Amino acid sequence: MTDQHTPSGEAARTGVGDAAVESANLVTARPRPGPRPLLALLLAAAVLASLLALDAPEGLLDRGGLRVAGDMLASALSPELSPAFLAVVAEATLLTLAYAVAGISVALLLGLPGAVLVSGTLAHRTLTRLPLVGGSRGVFATLRAPHELVWGVLFVQVVGFHPLAGILAIGLPYAAIIARVLGERLQDVPQGPLAALRSAGASPAQVLWYARVPAALPDMIGYVLYRFECAVRVSAVLSVIGLGGIGHQLELVLYDLRYEAMWPLLAALVLVIVAIDRLSARLRRAVGA
Repeated sequence: MTDQHTPSGEAARTGVGDAAVESANLVTARPRPGPRPLLALLLAAAVLASLLALDAPEGLLDRGGLRVAGDMLASALSPELSPAFLAVVAEATLLTLAYAVAGISVALLLGLPGAVLVSGTLAHRTLTRLPLVGGSRGVFATLRAPHELVWGVLFVQVVGFHPLAGILAIGLPYAAIIARVLGERLQDVPQGPLAALRSAGASPAQVLWYARVPAALPDMIGYVLYRFECAVRVSAVLSVIGLGGIGHQLELVLYDLRYEAMWPLLAALVLVIVAIDRLSARLRRAVGA
């Protein structure tokens, strides 16, 4: 029978005591509930107060809105599928895609060099880095501040109802967004390959091309295709202001109360978005994302 006063018995008691103290500390150190319920109540109160503060003029709200919504849903059972109208849908879809492709091309032409400027990967001296990075970020922040629809209205005033208005309305703000996001991707890459190239005497441009770009490429491709998806949706909205496309056709059929013609247009837009999503997934797999 082992003596309890032996070193082994003393160690056993010490181990048990330490375990008990640690268990007690875990029990007493439970995280206190945060202020989430209070924050949720404050947000709910703010939303309720905002709704109560709305002073809608009498007659502004359409009392027959539910009936119109019912008519729209019922028309989905018998959509307009005549060959003539499907040709209109195809033409509007191609025009919407053309706006999106042209707009995202302008965005890439401006945004990719902008991403390098914003990241500051080519400027290591403080005297050149601060004005270069700070100035480029200020310019791109100014470009992305107005919404694409605001840019569209402005460019329509400048060039009229010309395709260039829609292309620039997509290209300029998207260039600023792409520059900011891809610049962050170029910064947030593993530092090991960068240090290895620098120790071998590589220039900043070589480090950028052979280490930063390959590491960030999958995320960059995925984000650019996501922006292309957004450009398709925005081009559909911009076409409402008279630039043609799916949005313009939707405006026409809704004005004529032809709800059955609305569904093929919406289906075409959904199919385009799904196709872009599939393309993004395949490209990301191809580059090893």
